[in-house]
Amino acid sequence: MRRRRWPVLASGLIALAAMVCLRVLDPAPIQALRLRAFDLYQRTEPRPYRPVPVTVLDIDEAALAAEGQWPWPRSTVALMVERLRALDAAAIAFDILFSEPDRTSPRQLLRDLPDTPEGAALAERLRALPDHDEQLAAAMASAPTVAAVALFHGAEGNPESPPQKAGFAFAGSDPAGFLPRYRGALRDLPPIERAASGLGSITFDPDFDGVVRRLPLLQVLGTAILPSLSVEALRVAQGASTLIARSADASGALGLAESGGLSAIKVGRFVVPTTAEGALWLWYHGPLEGRRLSAAGLLGDGWADLRPAVEGRILLVGTSAQGLRDQRATPLSGSVAGVEIHAEALEQMLAGTFLTRPDWAEGAEIVALVLLGLLFVLLLPLAGALWCALLGVLAVGAGLAASWLAFSRAHFLLDPVYPALAAFVVYLTVTTLRYALSERERDRVRGAFSRYLAPALVERLAERPQALKLGGESREITVLFADIRGFTTLSERLTPEELTACLNRFLTPMTDALLAEGATIDKYIGDAIMAFWNAPLDQPDHPRRALRGALAMRRRLAELAPRWAEEDAAAGREPIEIRIGIGLNSGPCVVGNLGSEQRFDYSALGDTVNLTSRLEGMSKVYRVDILVGEDTALQAAGFALVELDRVRVVGRAHPVAVFAALGDESLAADPDFQALKARHEAALAAYRAGAWDEAEAAFGALRDTTDPLLRSVCPVFLERIAAFRGAPPAADWDGVFRAEHK
Repeated sequence: MRRRRWPVLASGLIALAAMVCLRVLDPAPIQALRLRAFDLYQRTEPRPYRPVPVTVLDIDEAALAAEGQWPWPRSTVALMVERLRALDAAAIAFDILFSEPDRTSPRQLLRDLPDTPEGAALAERLRALPDHDEQLAAAMASAPTVAAVALFHGAEGNPESPPQKAGFAFAGSDPAGFLPRYRGALRDLPPIERAASGLGSITFDPDFDGVVRRLPLLQVLGTAILPSLSVEALRVAQGASTLIARSADASGALGLAESGGLSAIKVGRFVVPTTAEGALWLWYHGPLEGRRLSAAGLLGDGWADLRPAVEGRILLVGTSAQGLRDQRATPLSGSVAGVEIHAEALEQMLAGTFLTRPDWAEGAEIVALVLLGLLFVLLLPLAGALWCALLGVLAVGAGLAASWLAFSRAHFLLDPVYPALAAFVVYLTVTTLRYALSERERDRVRGAFSRYLAPALVERLAERPQALKLGGESREITVLFADIRGFTTLSERLTPEELTACLNRFLTPMTDALLAEGATIDKYIGDAIMAFWNAPLDQPDHPRRALRGALAMRRRLAELAPRWAEEDAAAGREPIEIRIGIGLNSGPCVVGNLGSEQRFDYSALGDTVNLTSRLEGMSKVYRVDILVGEDTALQAAGFALVELDRVRVVGRAHPVAVFAALGDESLAADPDFQALKARHEAALAAYRAGAWDEAEAAFGALRDTTDPLLRSVCPVFLERIAAFRGAPPAADWDGVFRAEHK
C-alpha cells in the first residue's frame, strides 16, 4: 500500500502543476470558462439602475418613418443638434460617423446638372445655398458635442493621428504600452471633426466569442491617445479639459488593476477603475425604456416640450432601427445596439457602480486551486475516492459561494470555475491512477492465488488485498494432509506417463472438492495434497469447512472409482485402486509468502502443520481414511466424529486425542450412529481402564457392526489387548498410545 501511494501522490502533483501552468498561460478556453461564469453572475444579478442623466437619442423606426430613410441630410442632423443645445443638453455624443460628404448637400448636386443655360442658372442658385456639412459643423461648434472615430487593427482607414481634444496627465508610469493600439481609423469629415468639442472612439474589442464584456476607455492610434465615446462625453459634459490616467504604481493608486498598467482614469470629478489595459468591466442593466428618446419627437413640432428629458443630460445619438443597427452581443443579450453599451458605461461612471477584478484575484485563484488540488492529492490515498468526492463537493460549493458573494456584495470578479475544474482534473488523475494500481494489485493477487484458492475467495481477496499481510502472520488455521496409500508400489508397476495421468485424474477432483469448501491449496507433494483454511481471508468456521472438504474427497473418490476402473479396463490396463489417508488438525500457524528472495510461495509453518502430517500418517495405523485432531473435533460439534485413541506422536511430549470422521451432521443425528458411538466409547473406556476381558468383548462385538470404518479400527485394539495380556503395561500406564514412527 505504501509503495502504491507514492506513484499516486506523484501523479496528483504532476497534474496539479500542469493545471497551474495552464492557468498561468491562460489560453482562450480557460478564459472562456471564467468569462461565462461572470456572464452567469450578470444574468443572475444585473446592475441595479440608479437614475443618472444619460439618454439615448434613438434614430428608431418611428424617426425613419417620419424623416425618411437613412442617411438623413446633414441639415436635419444639424437641426437636432441646435434643438438639443436649445434644450440645454449637457453633452451630445454621436455614435455615428460622418466620414463622407452629404450627397443631398446643394454643392454635391452640381455634378449632376446638365450643361445648359438652365443648368447654369440652377447651379448659381445652388451655390448660394448653405452646405449641409458646413451646417452640421457650425451646429456642432456651437454646442458641447463629441464626434466619433472608428479604429481598425488592419491597414484600412486613415493611419494619421487624429487631433486630441482632451489633454492627458499621467499619475505614475506612462501606461501607453499597455493600451490597445490600432493601425487605421475611419473619421468624420475634417470640418466636422474640428468643430466638435470632443473626439471619442466608438470601437469595441469583443472577447474571442464576440461578447462585449469590457469597454476600452483609452486607445492609441499613431501618437494620439483617444478616449472612448463615453469617457469623452463625460469630460465634455463637465467642461473638463484633462483626463488623468493613473497607473498601478502611482502613489495612492486604487490597487485594482490586474498586473501593472492602468488602475483608474479620472474624468473631471469622477474616478473610473480600469483593467491594466485601460478597459472598464461592463456591468449591464439591460434594456431600459426611460433611457431612450426617439429622434422623431425632437424633430417634430412639440420638441420644446422635451426639455425635462434633455436638460442637463448627456445625449448619445445612435440608432436601433433594423438594417442600421450596430448589433453587439452582451452577457445579457445576443443583440444590443452599440450606443446602448456606451450608455451603460456612462451610467456606471456617473453612478459609481463598477465591477472590478482585483489585482490579487489571479493569485488568489491559483492559491485556491493549489490548496484544493493538494487536498485531493494528500487525502485520496488515505480517505478514498468517495469521501474525497464529498469533501471536494463541499470545497467547490464553498468556492462558488465565496465567488458569488464577492460579486453580489463587493462587485469583485473572482473565477469560480477553474479552481474547481483543476481540482476535478487532479481528482480524476489520482483516482484513475489509484484505480489502475488497485486493478494491477487485484490482478497480481488473482494471479498469485488462483492456484491456491477457490475463484470466489480469489475475488474476495482481490477486492480486499489489504487482508493479505505479505511476509507472514500468525493465524489460527485448520490444516489438511491427504496422501495416496501404497503409492510407491503403485508407481513401480506404472510407466511415467501412466503414473502422471493417474495422479492428474486423482488430484484434479480432489482439489475441486477442497476448493468448493474455500480451501487454500498450499502445495502438491508427489501424490500428497496440503491445504488449509482461514488464510489468507478470515473463515470463522474453518474447522467445519475442513471436515466437509475431507468428507467430500471421500465421496468423490467413491463416485469416481467405478469410472476409473472402466477406463482402465477399456485401455487394457489392470484396474488401479486408489485409497487415501487424510489428516486434519487446527491450531496457530505462521502463514504468508515464505521462501527466499528468488522464490517464494504462500504457505503455512508451525507445530499444527507438523502434527497434521503425523495424523495423516497415523490414519494407516488405525486403518481409517480420515483422522481428526482434537482441536478440530472440539470446534466441529455436530459432525459424526468418534474418538479413537489418545496418541503421543513422534516429536511431541503431550498426547492428543484423535477422532475418526464417519460423516456429517445428518449421520450424527441418526439414532443408530449414536448407539454405535456409545458402544465404542464404552469399549475405549474399558481398554483405558485395563479391563482386558471387557474391552476385548466390546471390541469383538463392534468388529461385527455394519459401519466399515469402525469395524476396521477394532482389530487394532484387539491386537493391543492380546499383546498386553502377554506383557502388561506399566503400573502408571495412562492409556496413551506412543507412536514409534512418523
